[in-house]
Amino acid sequence: MVLCGGPGERLWPVSQPWRPKPFLPLLGPVSGFQAAVALAQSITAGGEVLVVGAADHRDLIHEQLSSAGVSAKVLLEPAGRDTAAAMAAAALWVRNCAPDGVMVALPADHHMPDTAAVQAVVNSAIKAADGDRLVVLGLHPRGPSSAYGYVCPGSLSPGMQRVVAFQEKPSAERAAELIASGGLWNSGIFIGRARTFVAEFERWAPDILALVEQATKDGVSYSGDFLLGPQFANTPRLAFDRAVMEHTDRAAVLPVDFMWSDLGSWTSVLAASDRDEGGNSLSPGTHAVGTRQSLVRSPAGVQVSVVGVSRLAVIVEPGAVLVRALGEAQAVGDVYPGSIRPDRFTSLADATEDLGLWLKTAALPLWATVGMDAGAFREGLTWRGDIADPYRRTLVQARQAFVFASAATEGIDGPWAEAALRALGSAVRLPNGLYASRYDLSGAVVDPTARLYDNAFVLLAYSALQRLSPVGGASAAAAELRRALTLFRHPVGGFREVGERPFQANAIMHLLEATLAWEPISDDPDWRRLSDELVELALTRFIDPATGALSEFYDESWSRLSGEANAIEPGHQFEWAWLLTRWSRMRGDPRGEAVARRLFNVGRGGFDARRGVVVNTLGPDLAVRDAGARLWPQTEHIKAALVLGEREAALQAANGLVAYLDTPARGVWRERMRPDGGFVEEPSPASSLYHLFLAIRELARHAANL
Repeated sequence: MVLCGGPGERLWPVSQPWRPKPFLPLLGPVSGFQAAVALAQSITAGGEVLVVGAADHRDLIHEQLSSAGVSAKVLLEPAGRDTAAAMAAAALWVRNCAPDGVMVALPADHHMPDTAAVQAVVNSAIKAADGDRLVVLGLHPRGPSSAYGYVCPGSLSPGMQRVVAFQEKPSAERAAELIASGGLWNSGIFIGRARTFVAEFERWAPDILALVEQATKDGVSYSGDFLLGPQFANTPRLAFDRAVMEHTDRAAVLPVDFMWSDLGSWTSVLAASDRDEGGNSLSPGTHAVGTRQSLVRSPAGVQVSVVGVSRLAVIVEPGAVLVRALGEAQAVGDVYPGSIRPDRFTSLADATEDLGLWLKTAALPLWATVGMDAGAFREGLTWRGDIADPYRRTLVQARQAFVFASAATEGIDGPWAEAALRALGSAVRLPNGLYASRYDLSGAVVDPTARLYDNAFVLLAYSALQRLSPVGGASAAAAELRRALTLFRHPVGGFREVGERPFQANAIMHLLEATLAWEPISDDPDWRRLSDELVELALTRFIDPATGALSEFYDESWSRLSGEANAIEPGHQFEWAWLLTRWSRMRGDPRGEAVARRLFNVGRGGFDARRGVVVNTLGPDLAVRDAGARLWPQTEHIKAALVLGEREAALQAANGLVAYLDTPARGVWRERMRPDGGFVEEPSPASSLYHLFLAIRELARHAANL
């Protein structure tokens, strides 16, 4: 197995979260990962190569596997949790596939050019693993170094030795003492039977093993890969050495002597590189005059010259430059930027308070004043709070009516009830009992099309008005509108939408949202019957049993469309997960929540850790298709994570969401994030306040458990 989840912070700025150290060609035409999988393939002798890496790096993994001509099974981590969790996942996988299998764990970012020597010593260690030992390769040190960990063997004799102790990156003085007493460099290469790894995890790190086992059960298979479930992100961030090897009595070390470097700093990159007569390593196009023992790297087309310096690292990348004394290269982590923006919230309680204040003191007041005109809500406002209002839509009036009526019901101070009543009253109802799609600023209908999607939100708005005033007539109006929806009925079940793709999950989903909202406030049994019908359609037709994913579009028999039409939107996986979990708990039927957890895992597959957000669209193979990130999937991420008890994911989602609220005028938002982390400059659509309100309300409702 090859571990390739490390961030490589000390090699910034070349190593970045979206292109970390294992995938960089630091010493030649191939990356450390490509060299590692080629070595793994030569060691297996007909066995299987297993790769454990970050879900965010899936495309990099497959691109480089293909270039190396190696086929491998890939386990994808939803979040990086250091080597203990990765080793546990690999050991469980190997044990389940081959109970007597021996696992050789190779780092993806180390330099081991003498592959024949490595293969020979690994084969010796494999024989020792037959005795249920966990073997680590220990390298004879070439001198005291505080950059490496040390393994202390039980004696100075050659051959396999029991491990007395591990020492993580000691001082230079302590390193010299360790070497004098026979200490070896810890190579990070471990060999043992998978069942022995699992047994020692169970003995010394049972909390890690239990969470990883759950992540394995909740994981999603697609296109030959396996995405571990969200519980993986809850495992302690701990190295395998610390979690298991420092405690087990099965640890053994095999002293070896081959060329090796962990390439953990620019100093070690220089030491492993080809150098000129001055001891310099220069990339093509760079120049050095009167310079010694220096490393200069720059991309093609960028000219860099260094004059009269020694022991200096000059690393140039588009948008970032590092100039640092090589003796200080281990400290590059001090300036490593990590993700493109820091987390604002350290707890869900902080997120609940901060976002709640934003809603109460900024968003609701702004949209109830500047955001309204003649009793109707405006279509949008700019980031500076200026008006952007070309027309009126029933969708906006219904969503805003729901938000403001709900705010009044929740006891948030303000004139919200009146705003809600006036907004819904401005929507235009047609003679058939349905609501028109669009009208101009004077109220004249410009698009008389009645859409299932829009009318579902009118039903939802009526439910909020019913909660606000049970005797106000909302119940009768909603029942009448529900009966009018029979015009959308499809003969084989469910409802059709108007337009080119009438058989879609999205409109059905929001109709379900409305019926679930009506159930607890109405004694009309038709709400419950309709909820159950829609859920049954989702459970039996919308969800792919193989992947657990829900598609967007279907044919007239409610079979999933193939090809480009079979899009997977992470935001809708989360929305359905939220609704199905609520239905499941209302009915006491476990099917809904079981499906919801699979949907949540699929949605999490679209989480981009670098930006801290969920992307717009995945393809049928669950690979990222559209790396842009709209606002609303972030709110649905929060809702689903909270209802399913995934607190760390909820905190990640809240930190992702808050970036969208950083606007010149408080109370508006940025709607669309580009793949590079910037935002498309466009007005804030009023329709998104519905998504924001529900996410913030869910945070408040779960506050007692935070």
